[in-house]
Amino acid sequence: MLRPDYPIRTARLVLRPFRPSDLDDVFAYRSLPDVTRYLHDEPYTRAQAAENLAKWIGQREITEEGQWLATAVTLDGRVIGEVDVTWRSEEHRQGEIGYIFNPAFQGKGYAREAAEVMLEIGFEGLGLHRIVAECEVRNEPSWRLMERLGMRREAHFRHHEFFKGEWADCFVYAMLAEEHRNH
Repeated sequence: MLRPDYPIRTARLVLRPFRPSDLDDVFAYRSLPDVTRYLHDEPYTRAQAAENLAKWIGQREITEEGQWLATAVTLDGRVIGEVDVTWRSEEHRQGEIGYIFNPAFQGKGYAREAAEVMLEIGFEGLGLHRIVAECEVRNEPSWRLMERLGMRREAHFRHHEFFKGEWADCFVYAMLAEEHRNH
């Protein structure tokens, strides 16, 4: 079981569970076509943002495989993005991280700062052996971030899925616990 000691503070950010009062901030970036371009979701309506926010509010702890920890990334009290870690397999000690940020706050190192916390939670908190991250190959900022985190590209799946009206390729990156300790 994992329930982080919230709030989690980094040099510039505060990571915490989502709250109902986060709706305006979440809707501000999740409603943008640029944000959802490489996601399975379409831009959220306000109602969809509220519905999903209600789900994320309950994702404060991980008690079993298949669950994920959804964390709001805040700067000066404002939600600027989200990071998560998913417990994919207890037997094989596998997990996955993900992140989505408001474009107004990209390019400043915030996503890296927050994603490093998720790697730490996965490896140290959950005792994972391997953590992966995936993205559509045209989402260069995402895979560049994976590389800055010290993750290694393990796969390039060609025409991995039919995505938003076309075949899309996928990159898979991963990091092992020993690599994380040495990074």
